[in-house]
Amino acid sequence: MFKRFTYLLLLLGALLVSCAKPVDQAEYNNINDGSEPGDEKPLYALITKEESNAYMQKMEEGFRQACEEIGADYICYGPSGYSAEAQVEFIESLIDQGVDAIAIAVNDADVLDAPLKDAMDKGILVISLDSAANAGSRALHIQQADPERVGRVLMQAAASMIEYDGTVGVITTTGYATNQNLWVEWIKQEAADYPEKYKNIILLPEVYGNDDETETIRQTLYLLEEYPELDIIITPSVVSMVAVGNTLREQGSEVLFTGLGLPSEMADFIKIDKSCPWFYLWNPIELGYIAAQTANALFMGDINGDIGDVFTAGSLGQRMVTHSVDGGKEVLLGEPLKFDEENITLWKTVY
Repeated sequence: MFKRFTYLLLLLGALLVSCAKPVDQAEYNNINDGSEPGDEKPLYALITKEESNAYMQKMEEGFRQACEEIGADYICYGPSGYSAEAQVEFIESLIDQGVDAIAIAVNDADVLDAPLKDAMDKGILVISLDSAANAGSRALHIQQADPERVGRVLMQAAASMIEYDGTVGVITTTGYATNQNLWVEWIKQEAADYPEKYKNIILLPEVYGNDDETETIRQTLYLLEEYPELDIIITPSVVSMVAVGNTLREQGSEVLFTGLGLPSEMADFIKIDKSCPWFYLWNPIELGYIAAQTANALFMGDINGDIGDVFTAGSLGQRMVTHSVDGGKEVLLGEPLKFDEENITLWKTVY
């Protein structure tokens, strides 16, 4: 259905193009010709963290859907590994192509800071989603859910599952993932804010699964071996959730787990294994969808990206630009959704 741009073949073999909808070369030549926005189709680009990640693929799906509704052309890139350097090369390619907006889920905000600023200096709108770019190298961030709410609800869930008595481990992604770092900090803060409530809970230092199945398995085994008293694992990573669940299954472990996962991948752990009583997420399709809608609102001049700006994000309705905790500005998707035995059968057919 989607044809690749012929010049995309010039990209390095290590960089994969996930999807692309072509535009006429003349349109590229006219993008910066002084014409008013709307005289030609805008071209929006999405860069995901990694091309095989199921969560990122669903995010891409939503981005494409919104672009088709808007009438915009689009390109989607995803590196073959969680490489910020690969994302830098994508950004440089998109600058050369003269795209109108770049939406990116960053692998390392500091590594991407300079190339994203370069894109902005050349008149390209930059927004981040899922994992934020630095405040100075983006116009807006699409916040999937309030980080405080995510972290606190994960700690509350884990403690509840073990009846507020036991040992809790945390497997996150990397030390560079801005969203993961915030969630883990709020997990810790929840325990610190209510010492009486969590007095019988031992919260272990977080370990890093690097959004990689093999490394997550290794870290799960480490926790099981190093802490035989372990009762539950929290993992705010879609990739790690499946790896943790499979490892606990293979080990015949009675340790529970919870975190952020895709319903389609987690259903058996809820209904059959019973190792994950419930977990949380938002709709990644909607996350990609709102990113494209936000880029379009900025490009068309519906908003300037100022605090208090309100726009209509397609079928998701009105959204407002607000302050973000890093000093920048953001648009909030919504509240994290809870998935359990009562609703998992329905939701696993959605994503």
